[in-house]
Amino acid sequence: MTLNKYTLKFLAVGILLLPLWQLFSADVTSSAIQDDSALRLSIQKTWLTGDPAEVQRKRPLSQSLPGGSPVQIRAESRSGEVMVILARERNGAFPGWAQGSWIYTRNGKSGDPLRIRVFLRSDPQMYVQFRPLGQDKSQLDVVIYEAYVVRGLTIGIPFERLLTLPVEEALAAAGDRFPRRYFDPDPRFYRTIYDTNSKNLVSRIRAALPGLNYEDDGTLDENNNYVFIETLTPQNNPGLNCSGFAKWVVDGILRPITGKRLAVTPLKAPVSPRTSSLQANYENRDSLFGLDWTRNLALEAARVLRSPSFAAIENVEVRTETFAALIDRSKGSAAIKSYPGFLLNAGFSVEGLRPLLYTLAINEPGYLYLASVNRERGPAPPLRQHYHAAVLVPYFNEYGVFQTAVFESAAETNLAGFIGRHPGAMVNLVRVPVEGAFDP
Repeated sequence: MTLNKYTLKFLAVGILLLPLWQLFSADVTSSAIQDDSALRLSIQKTWLTGDPAEVQRKRPLSQSLPGGSPVQIRAESRSGEVMVILARERNGAFPGWAQGSWIYTRNGKSGDPLRIRVFLRSDPQMYVQFRPLGQDKSQLDVVIYEAYVVRGLTIGIPFERLLTLPVEEALAAAGDRFPRRYFDPDPRFYRTIYDTNSKNLVSRIRAALPGLNYEDDGTLDENNNYVFIETLTPQNNPGLNCSGFAKWVVDGILRPITGKRLAVTPLKAPVSPRTSSLQANYENRDSLFGLDWTRNLALEAARVLRSPSFAAIENVEVRTETFAALIDRSKGSAAIKSYPGFLLNAGFSVEGLRPLLYTLAINEPGYLYLASVNRERGPAPPLRQHYHAAVLVPYFNEYGVFQTAVFESAAETNLAGFIGRHPGAMVNLVRVPVEGAFDP
């Protein structure tokens, strides 16, 4: 269980804050985005189907939609492609990905159509995309934080027709296969009970962090004494490691109901299903401690906050597979790679953690997730080692902007840093309800 509190606080300095304009400007629901199809029809011959070389030389053009909403039309070229951008205004700027923005991309030499991209939320990493498919069909992609939630869904509309078709009509052709819920976080969730609880929890944890210290193998027992997890002996320098901190968070959720902290020894007990017979022969390497610990914490939370019958591993462990491919930009260009989904006793690849948490925040609001980070390592034979634990709290702020608070080893870090420190690792997730008061 690595990474002490001071290392983590140093890493947290690199947290990238959201721009202020994004914090204080809320989107409308996707179906309420003002239609710009009439504007596209008016520029079809001059901007959308004209000679690519001439289009690239055009100066930006300012237009307005009915009602006065401003739109900037401009052309940009990149990597042999030319894009015509109908950029919506957001706080005086036209970034090209503000909600409602529409981008048509063609081959810069031949003019052949490549894609139409539409931003249904003001986030450059969330969009729907249409691609040509023969003469009379198109394909729909839905991308959320570099993950293809939908990829290559055939719709019976010629691509050329999409140049001037209202976006809502194009999406209607996909029917219920278009997951609109991912673009429309319910305001009831991020302004009332679910995410209010999560935001309050995050605030309470942050307020308590200055009073906590890191100590290797450290936790609090059921009698509120700082002890070592392995031996249960008292600590000389009271503190928590990553596992002890995860317990501290769950204790803070359960203690207002039960009146006490969880006992340490039961949290170390094996939880089935565990692993292969090969790994079972090497239990002296303690490779599954983090998996058992986080599972037991989640099971105890389910037992107290739901019911004893709900305290089953299949109810608390995240096994949902919402996407099967990721966009990999690690080599400087966009490449599509498969995403294998859930692996028993290992979880999910860390590279897909952000879109996974986003879809979880939409599909099952009101939970935090205990993460057990693992990878194959060690002397022969290499075993899957669960070596680190973290607390992940996804939520939407009051403006509908997605956030994930990350806490590990008695310190707050950030999601990008968490992912970057564990390249190639897997993350097993278990859910804990966030309800009521928090009293650590």
